[in-house]
Amino acid sequence: VQLQASGGGLVQPGGSLRLSCAASGFTLDDYAIAWFRQAPGKEREGISCIASIDGTTYYTDSVKGRFTISSDKAKNMVYLQMDSLKPEDKAVYYCAADIAPNAFLGVRRGGVGLHYWGQGTQVTVSS
Repeated sequence: VQLQASGGGLVQPGGSLRLSCAASGFTLDDYAIAWFRQAPGKEREGISCIASIDGTTYYTDSVKGRFTISSDKAKNMVYLQMDSLKPEDKAVYYCAADIAPNAFLGVRRGGVGLHYWGQGTQVTVSS
């Protein structure tokens, strides 16, 4: 199982970025994918999760209405569209995978219990 996150960068407040998580070694019907972020000096925060097998999604309150998670099962990719970015969204973003019950529980608990992690991608929101 491998996960590769990409798409981070520098964006101005109010701007948009789309993060990608490329999955290999499993299909998106097998595992749910969750996105996390960690800012310097802060705990890791779960922000979104998707179970591609039925389309179930989760968002933490701070990103609801601004971020959208989606998946492309044909490409085995999960995306996180981030709009209306704020300076407080600056962090290293990670994707992680596990069976859906673990993923949806773990995204609410800072990633505890998730077995598979990708490397991070830096998102900086600054003018």
